[in-house]
Amino acid sequence: MLGKKLKILVSRTDAIGDVILTIPICNILKENTEVSEVHFLGRSYTEDVIDTCTSIDKFVNADLIEKLDYKDQVKFLKAEKYDAIIHVLPNLKISRLAKDARIPIRIGTTNRWFHWMTCNRLVQLSRKKSELHEAQLNLKLLKALEIEKDFTLEDLFRQFQLKNIAPLPERLFSFLKQDRLNIILHPKSNKSAREWGLQNFADLIHLLPKEKYRIFISGTKAEGASMKEWLRQLPEHVVDVTGMMTLKEFISFIYHANGLIAASTGPLHIAASIGNNALGLYPPMRPLFPMRWGPIGPKASYLVGKTCCNKCQEDVSKCECMNQISPKEVASVIKKWEKSADLVRI
Repeated sequence: MLGKKLKILVSRTDAIGDVILTIPICNILKENTEVSEVHFLGRSYTEDVIDTCTSIDKFVNADLIEKLDYKDQVKFLKAEKYDAIIHVLPNLKISRLAKDARIPIRIGTTNRWFHWMTCNRLVQLSRKKSELHEAQLNLKLLKALEIEKDFTLEDLFRQFQLKNIAPLPERLFSFLKQDRLNIILHPKSNKSAREWGLQNFADLIHLLPKEKYRIFISGTKAEGASMKEWLRQLPEHVVDVTGMMTLKEFISFIYHANGLIAASTGPLHIAASIGNNALGLYPPMRPLFPMRWGPIGPKASYLVGKTCCNKCQEDVSKCECMNQISPKEVASVIKKWEKSADLVRI
């Protein structure tokens, strides 16, 4: 195919969910007999996700590289002696850096003007009107390495390989209840997705009795502060864990819980990709719809608004599309988890 063992750098320097949906590329490369090492270039906050993947040999911190003088950035990449870089997320600075570091194979898409000047293997890839999932679209870039294979979403789950889950600290493990279904609700999205709204989550909680459920509200410290008054009004079987965990701890907490409900966010994709129950809440419009961004996993599912309201095009806080998903619909999915879930997976 390529004539030598390749050391490859996969570049995706955006959000956690985007990074997770890029990880299958790494395992597919690693399974190829002509690839020796796979490194991942990402932001600091995604390092704990990458560390859980057994197919990735090294995390390369883009934030630390950016702090170097440009000459030292080039020197750093040259020292790694990469044979190829795959620009999954187009980035002008990184594309230019890879060229100046003389990485022999530089893969990008034809859709970015700067790739024509910085890359030497271009793949024609249009995401805007595609019917494929984001994870499937990412794989199209492998065509530049003569790896052409279509993967179903079921096939892709096996490619995550998020098996290196850290032990859950006792202070967090003690929150989980053996005799109840431990459910994580992640109401916020850091403005990266259409949100279901706090009132809908509150109504859902009241449909999940304390005799059967232990409910956790997750989010960042800032998100917890923004929900402070709402959190105070919740019933006693709800535990606020916002801002309490590192990402590594949160991944482990998700793994040990029985399921997670969220909009199209990183935590949703974490839960799905490690094989846990994951329910995503989505609007129906492109490109936000679940056909493009849905969770991938054997226990993953989603609910989607029935019609596009278009009001949220101007103000995302007024998304009637999301309000079309009723708390009763969500509760009915969760109750199906009762039949199959092992309480607190050890």
